Amino acid sequence: MRPLRFSINVSLDGCVDHRFGIPDEQLHHHATENIARADALIFGRVIYTMMESAWRSPAARATMPEWTQPFAQTLDAAKKYVVSSTLTEVDWNAELLQGDLGAAVTALKQLPGDGLFVGGVTLARALTELGLIDEYEFVVHPVLVGHGPTLFAGLTRQVTLEAVSRVEFRSGVVATRYRRR
Repeated sequence: MRPLRFSINVSLDGCVDHRFGIPDEQLHHHATENIARADALIFGRVIYTMMESAWRSPAARATMPEWTQPFAQTLDAAKKYVVSSTLTEVDWNAELLQGDLGAAVTALKQLPGDGLFVGGVTLARALTELGLIDEYEFVVHPVLVGHGPTLFAGLTRQVTLEAVSRVEFRSGVVATRYRRR
């Protein structure tokens, strides 16, 4: 069964608002490697539309630093599944995942391949509740934000994890990967 992996940027106070953080070349390289390890990405509507507007358009990417291009190209080429109750169609190498979330993601995990990657806060919480995420990576930025959504707010059960790797970046950001016990 393909593992389902989740990675997210988070502040020291637990904020997952995409507008904070230290987006540097080293972190983009790390994110590119994460995405490249996946056979497909699973996004909720919010992260899908946000990523598409920021990374799909050549015009949007033209204003970004050159070192972001490998990330943009990897994201652009990736197969994507989008979980949404409001979208009726998607493109950008994507298809809608419809019906029962647990059954749909379990079916994707059972296909051959190296793994799947999930992005988004609400979707990750739902998949955690269903016990479907196999690996979590928290990319912790040394900032206090004091506002915004927090990670796994409303989770109804404890999930026990074990650390499997840790990477420290020049910026002070620390990425720690965990596996479900």
